[in-house]
Amino acid sequence: MNAAAQPLPVGLVVASHGRHCVVETPAGERVICHPRGKKSQTVVGDRVRWQASTDEGTIEKVEPRRNLFYRQDEMRTKSFAANLDQVLIWLAAEPEFSESQLARALIAAEAEHIDPLIVLNKRDLAGLFDAAWRRLAPYRDAGYTVLAAGLLDAATDDLADLQRRLAGKTTLVLGPSGTGKSTLINRLVPGALVLTREISQALNSGKHTTTTTTWHWVDRAQGTALIDSPGFQEFGLRHIDPMQLAAYMPDFKPHVAHCRFYNCTHLHEPGCGVIAAVNGAGGEGGPIHPNRYRIYKELFAELSEQRY
Repeated sequence: MNAAAQPLPVGLVVASHGRHCVVETPAGERVICHPRGKKSQTVVGDRVRWQASTDEGTIEKVEPRRNLFYRQDEMRTKSFAANLDQVLIWLAAEPEFSESQLARALIAAEAEHIDPLIVLNKRDLAGLFDAAWRRLAPYRDAGYTVLAAGLLDAATDDLADLQRRLAGKTTLVLGPSGTGKSTLINRLVPGALVLTREISQALNSGKHTTTTTTWHWVDRAQGTALIDSPGFQEFGLRHIDPMQLAAYMPDFKPHVAHCRFYNCTHLHEPGCGVIAAVNGAGGEGGPIHPNRYRIYKELFAELSEQRY
């Protein structure tokens, strides 16, 4: 076989900003690459076929993805990462987290068949932590894995449990600013933030650590990786069909089978299994928490309005 017929090498996208990305070779070398066309289609976690040039490279093809975690509002689509095993949603006792944002991230993960993991940090803030932990009770009851953490206390047991859950997986770390997300990344991957700054500068995307989504190896031999993503204020779900919302909420899904009508919206129909699960026997409350149902109704209205 002549050289021209040789398949192009496969690389891993480990950082991306605008039309530029950084591709890592199997040997660990990192090369700045550009898309062949005008628009970049690559995200961190992509496996790509690329062509080397003098000092940089060109992306020729993006290999098929297992999944793509993204958000979408009326104006734009923001892709976080591809080919994920799980999404770690990192919250804290302070600042107070938004249940709506949490629910949106969980729905986006479920829609792409990505396992979510919720961690509540700042256990040292006892009163605030207890209140935040109580707010997460409906999520624990729904079957989500929810862990407690206290990084400032150097609680090794916290990290040991978390590290077991991260081992051998590619995990996107998602969370608002001020929660200790950067502390976590730097604890698990010493020097990670310095590396992120260097990559940001190389891609001309600024000096702040939050400007670039970046892949970090925790244990390359074991296949353990963390993807650090910039914080966000909004999480649009415009790509989700409102009629599919209940299927992406594990506390709702079992009760959909008990609805009288196949096209039930779970808002007002008689014989609705979801409404019955909210109200419970004798109106005393059921397995679906009222806050979760409130979020469902708000999302259903938002997504229905966007479509009509």
